[in-house]
Amino acid sequence: MELWSKKLISTGRGTFEVFDKGSGTPLCVTHYYSEFNETGDYFADTFTGRHQVFLVNLREAGNSVKAEHPYQLSLLETVFDLEAIREAMKVESWSYAGHSIGGVLGVIYGIYFPERLTANVIVGAAARDYTTLSPQCIYNQQHPDYELMQGLMIALKSPELSPQERRNNSIERTKLSLKHPEMYKQLFNKSIHKKMSAARLNFFNRELQIFDVTRKLHLSSAKTLILCGEHDVQCPLEYSIEMSELIPNSELVVFRESNHYPFLEEKERFKQEVSKFFEKVD
Repeated sequence: MELWSKKLISTGRGTFEVFDKGSGTPLCVTHYYSEFNETGDYFADTFTGRHQVFLVNLREAGNSVKAEHPYQLSLLETVFDLEAIREAMKVESWSYAGHSIGGVLGVIYGIYFPERLTANVIVGAAARDYTTLSPQCIYNQQHPDYELMQGLMIALKSPELSPQERRNNSIERTKLSLKHPEMYKQLFNKSIHKKMSAARLNFFNRELQIFDVTRKLHLSSAKTLILCGEHDVQCPLEYSIEMSELIPNSELVVFRESNHYPFLEEKERFKQEVSKFFEKVD
């Protein structure tokens, strides 16, 4: 497996660890609380055939700068960090692609810096709190797998877990978000490994309770592709439909045989839809 190249980018907001792979037009990928390394990321790999992909470790993740104040971990401050990285690399504009909470960051990015985005790809995400009001969400107490998911998330934040325990818990957590959990080994078949930033996840769990930017979605003028699995238990489809109705110049693609990972569960169709979108963008 080809590894990603690592670099440290010095900005006015601190130094950030960035991995890159592929060639073509620049595209940024990140996730709110994941810690990436040279093995890369399944979602980011989707785009390396057409783009030079920059996979970013955010503040408090990997070897990136630490937070001096809690507010520096907020969604908006995180987008400011991404902009500082883009400017430091002397990239005039780039596309952004985010999955799950990475997609939530894409929503914020599109609202506040649409002129810096060539295009915006948002997968399995939402523009407001997706846990409190939707019993279809696995983070809602009415969901049948709520307790199981909560237990796995709490365990994964523990620094005392052995590597094997961490891996087993992570696998079980992921299976809860697959339409066909028995396909896990076939879908996740690369030597990709990453960790979780507990500080970032803890902050997001608080910010999510007051998160709602639906009334600002009309400001997101960048060309936007919204993709979601019909059976998504993390950010249910209703939230992607809502975004597609409120973001101008956007299109929605629904994957009928997918849960939260359409880029793996319907890999070929996902690539086709993304390629079709970027052909129009280019």
